[in-house]
Amino acid sequence: MRALLLLIASLAWLGSARAESLVISLSNQHVDINSTYTGAQLALFGVVVRDGRSATRADAYDILISIKGPSGLVTVRRKERFGPIWINREQRKFADVPATLALIGTRPFTDIVDRDFIDRFGMRIESHVLPKGAALADDFGAALIRLKKEDDLFTIRDRDVAFLTPDVFRATLDVPATGPLGIYNVEVSLFAGGVRLAQAETFFTVGKVGFEQLIAREARDHGVLYGMATAAMALCFGWLASVIFRRD
Repeated sequence: MRALLLLIASLAWLGSARAESLVISLSNQHVDINSTYTGAQLALFGVVVRDGRSATRADAYDILISIKGPSGLVTVRRKERFGPIWINREQRKFADVPATLALIGTRPFTDIVDRDFIDRFGMRIESHVLPKGAALADDFGAALIRLKKEDDLFTIRDRDVAFLTPDVFRATLDVPATGPLGIYNVEVSLFAGGVRLAQAETFFTVGKVGFEQLIAREARDHGVLYGMATAAMALCFGWLASVIFRRD
């Protein structure tokens, strides 16, 4: 009997937790890189959709947005002095590290959920970068995060999601100028009263266009010819410079 009551209570909780859903949209699904590219900004709009049976919640809604760039293997090396020179003595590899990472929220994350749930809901940079259970005290992990932050590739903006109405919100997504080409995944989570109510995902791509795209494609598809053409151009410009600046 007790198990049945627990099951009914769990189903009731799940039903209330799923009473809301999210609809999100980006201002652009593709960021074009050309010769004047210095980064980009995208606008994300979202709507909280409530079914007809859901009652108005006592707690206001909160939003957490995570934007992760293409992931890959990252090697962190420690330099140590060896006589008069510095050399790399130790290194550690980290798998599936996002090239860029941004966490954006309506307010400080510890005000949205209890500290015990910060990692569970991916509200810390370490949650997306370090292996599960790894401590930030690890020198290599701390160095990786510090270097990414210094390059503005890992950022936290905990007051940058604005509700335009009680159910409509907006946020600005920054694409760093040094971010790599590829697919950037965007995940939006809806919270209220310390509980995650709904999630939605979308993505955008970063790619080259125009002359830059042509050069990149030729370098990839015809590497030998591209190398020969580059060497010929370098020789040509070197000879031309020697003629122009020759002193008779």
